[in-house]
Amino acid sequence: MQKAKLFRITTVPMALAYPLKGQCSYMHENGFYVIMASADGRELATLLKNEICPHVVVPMTRSITPFGDLICLYKLVRLFAREKPEIVHSETPKAGLLGMLAAKIARVPIRIHTVAGMPLMVASGAKLKLLKFIERLTYSCSTNVWPNSESLKSFILQNNFTKSEKLEVIGKGSSNGIDLAKFNKTLLRNNAVEEIKKNIAYDKNCTYLLFVGRIVKDKGITELVNCFNRLLQKNPSLRLVLVGQFEKQLDPLAPATEKEITHNNSIIHIYWSGRVEYYMALADYFVFPSYREGFPNVLLEAGAMKLPIICSNIGGNIDIVTHQDTGLIYDTYNEADMQEKMEWALNHKDEMAKMSEKLYEKVTTEYKRETFWAQMNQQYKKLIKENNILK
Repeated sequence: MQKAKLFRITTVPMALAYPLKGQCSYMHENGFYVIMASADGRELATLLKNEICPHVVVPMTRSITPFGDLICLYKLVRLFAREKPEIVHSETPKAGLLGMLAAKIARVPIRIHTVAGMPLMVASGAKLKLLKFIERLTYSCSTNVWPNSESLKSFILQNNFTKSEKLEVIGKGSSNGIDLAKFNKTLLRNNAVEEIKKNIAYDKNCTYLLFVGRIVKDKGITELVNCFNRLLQKNPSLRLVLVGQFEKQLDPLAPATEKEITHNNSIIHIYWSGRVEYYMALADYFVFPSYREGFPNVLLEAGAMKLPIICSNIGGNIDIVTHQDTGLIYDTYNEADMQEKMEWALNHKDEMAKMSEKLYEKVTTEYKRETFWAQMNQQYKKLIKENNILK
């Protein structure tokens, strides 16, 4: 049978290169001709090195740029009209809006949008109204909407963004499963461990708290830094490692918080790393204070590395972590509760280790990457059959 053509589109190449790593190549080798699309960016070289699929540059931006967005929409319509794909599958908000709208205009029969988080969850006023309109427009242009967690699916239904028939969570959730060959303590290279130790000036007498993700306000970084500084006064051997980059345009930190991160000798900022598993192996606790998520891969990664977790009470987090069973959950935005949970964890190391063992069993049983890929591949083929494509 002829291979169906599948476009996998994200706003920036980083999403394809890291959170979705390996997925496009798997589909390319298992029944589909895959073409990737995103804006240009520093991660594009890594993407092209890691994946066997061709890539098309579409100059999308994560921010709202009306004139530029119209140009991108026009380019996508022309691209889809020329290539005639059977499936266009988007992920990330801007790629979802432009990709689904262009695919509908170009009459692509199967139009899938994966919802992996919503900026509107922390918006208000006119911006909230605009983002809700964009969300509804994206879903109306899609034939299928795949939230990457049950919590996100419930949120979509509660807000009447689309009808339930369009919605489906693949497997147990997530956008790409967990790579258990990478996030595995027994497979780490000793020389790389030593290199990471040098990067953070590792001291075995210190206790390391780790965060991995964008260093922005919506990730709860302000509260994390504040709580850490108060705990540091009681325990000078604490260290906070932040792996991720600052963002100056979308949701930047307050200057005072950024200054604290860059000038506090007990806070170690690593701009970015493709080897976060090594930082997880050296850390004692993983703290994830985000305000909004779809289904955070980073919690799966920490779970696979048997790293005890303290996280906020939001959708996505609570799909993975159960309070006082597989980790600790605190009230989102509540610094006092966050600090209390962090302090309890520091004082109950054995109990936290037992929770991390339980989460490890859950993650390695339910979220293996290859299993997730097979489930997604099966869903693609089901949709092709239902739409009588490529008989």
